[in-house]
Amino acid sequence: MSVHTNRRDFVKMVGLGALGFTILPSLYGKAAASDRLRIAHIGLGGMGNNHMKWFADLPEVEIVALCDVDELHLGETKTKLEGMKPGIKVDTYGDFRKILDRKDIDAITVATPDHWHAQIAALAFQAGKDVYGEKPLSYCQREGKMMLKHMEKNNRIFQMGNQIHAGDNFHRVVEIIKSGAIGNVHTVRLWKQSTTKELGSPTVQAVPKTLNWDMWLGPAPFTEYIPEKCHFTYRYFLDYSGGEFADFWCHIADVVYSSIQPKGLKKIKATGEAYAGIADAPKTLNVDYEFDGLKILWTSLPPDIPGAAEQGIGAFFEGDKGTLMCDYNTRKININGETMTDIATVPITNPRSPGHQQNFVDAVKARTQPESNLAYARELTMPMHLGLISYRLKRELTWNAGKEKFVGDKEANKLLSRKPRKEWDLV
Repeated sequence: MSVHTNRRDFVKMVGLGALGFTILPSLYGKAAASDRLRIAHIGLGGMGNNHMKWFADLPEVEIVALCDVDELHLGETKTKLEGMKPGIKVDTYGDFRKILDRKDIDAITVATPDHWHAQIAALAFQAGKDVYGEKPLSYCQREGKMMLKHMEKNNRIFQMGNQIHAGDNFHRVVEIIKSGAIGNVHTVRLWKQSTTKELGSPTVQAVPKTLNWDMWLGPAPFTEYIPEKCHFTYRYFLDYSGGEFADFWCHIADVVYSSIQPKGLKKIKATGEAYAGIADAPKTLNVDYEFDGLKILWTSLPPDIPGAAEQGIGAFFEGDKGTLMCDYNTRKININGETMTDIATVPITNPRSPGHQQNFVDAVKARTQPESNLAYARELTMPMHLGLISYRLKRELTWNAGKEKFVGDKEANKLLSRKPRKEWDLV
């Protein structure tokens, strides 16, 4: 992937046949109404519209409701859906709780800002709904644990929306790493080149009549309305997200967790550059993670490795027999000075995805957890939360992986969770 290509360009391509996905025969037919999954979409910004388009393309899915706190987003998405599905009847809501009250809805997708992910999912589990939820999994570390508890208690299904997980390239990288072809991996370098811009120092404005700002904030601390804090650029504020790092960690670290399953995290040390203006998430970030027998090093600039600078995002696995560098679509293996893109002797053992959304639908019907299930997503997401805490406190932190607590650091442990605003503490 070139430096000019980012995750949003990729997800536009993640239809059912992109990137070598295997298309299941069931997709070609038209499912009977009784076999269809009745889905509602909550959060209708850019990614929410992708959710709507992806699921609208699946014959086994019937979209029955849309929800957003912004009336403009809600109306625009409804119009797009009606253009895709002439004659469709879909209900619209400004409050997601009305969707959860409906017994005829089987599942929801969640593409709200990060600070709403956990509460909506947990409430949906309690209401008997399955959930396809966008990454990052949750706003803070403890929320992921809370989500898992409610999902298991209510026997629900969850898929995290890290769509790139379904790509053939990641599946092949996992097979090669697990085969031992590059030996025991001792270091993985991850990077995402920063492409963000300063937001300046904008001032408070009147809330648009079409926006329910109080509900948009929900569990987050109250603040007066500033447009730059809302919608897409929300992610550059620590009250709602964690900047580009939180946006992309799950995408590229996913291939590491799928292939190596890092265990025994011990130390986290983050340093970074702050924005000059209103945004307070890190503008650039370097994080060193020390696991049992493994180091994972995240940087905002490519490492000094041939070819890395041409990749806007990437992973570089260092083993005792060779190396492997990959991004979403490509891979380059080097063993004994020989460079190759594949190893024919490594068999295909990792079942290919039918498509990330189809995987969710199949899992819901079979009542089995999908590939990016909640237990997996929680493990994958946790280091991201801990890296942000180290950045905020400006110091190295020691982690007890068994207890899921920082060692001897009350200030750091306090940041593992956040008490929602009283009126929006719904779970």
